[in-house]
Amino acid sequence: MKKAFKPASLLCTLVATLFVIACTAANTATVAPPVGNPAPPFTAVDSNGKKHSLSDYKGKFVVLEWVNFDCPFVVRHYKSGNMQALQRKYTAKGVVWLSINSSAVGKQGYFSPSEINAKLKERQAAPTAYLIDTDGTIGKAYGAKTTPHMYVIDPEGNLIYQGALDDSPSTDPNEKAKVNYVEAALEAALAGKPVAVPVTKPYGCSVKYK
Repeated sequence: MKKAFKPASLLCTLVATLFVIACTAANTATVAPPVGNPAPPFTAVDSNGKKHSLSDYKGKFVVLEWVNFDCPFVVRHYKSGNMQALQRKYTAKGVVWLSINSSAVGKQGYFSPSEINAKLKERQAAPTAYLIDTDGTIGKAYGAKTTPHMYVIDPEGNLIYQGALDDSPSTDPNEKAKVNYVEAALEAALAGKPVAVPVTKPYGCSVKYK
């Protein structure tokens, strides 16, 4: 005996299929580009209204730091002075350091440009610029998952490191890391050597995409 055709069942199957496709597309959009490949190009406006493109910095090493000043892991690195020290050390060596915030409007970590500049001053932060990525375009292109999530790009525009800042996934400002992966990557690259550990697992708060 044939089973009766059930439009509702077909509709459920179609909806489920579309849901899987949508989820797959979303996941694909947030997959980090492979190390060794060209870093995704981008253009964004900073907290002072100035436009920056990755192509502006060809010929220089570039660090991308995903930031959210309300995230306890980010608070740790700024309260200890760790992040600012790295920013100053490497910008003094000609490295471009771009802090990027991908928090959507109304979500944790989103601030107006004036609020951002006040916070940068209060924390004595020293990035080359703080880029505003409210729509998450840059974050998703890079597969940024956490704050902090760090990337290092070489002068040819290739990604040579991506992952955690260091090996200490803690919110305690007094916690000392044994290895700072970003520092190790930059020291090796600046000396013309390959990066020993080019990929690590990032830790921190999730990026607050819209």
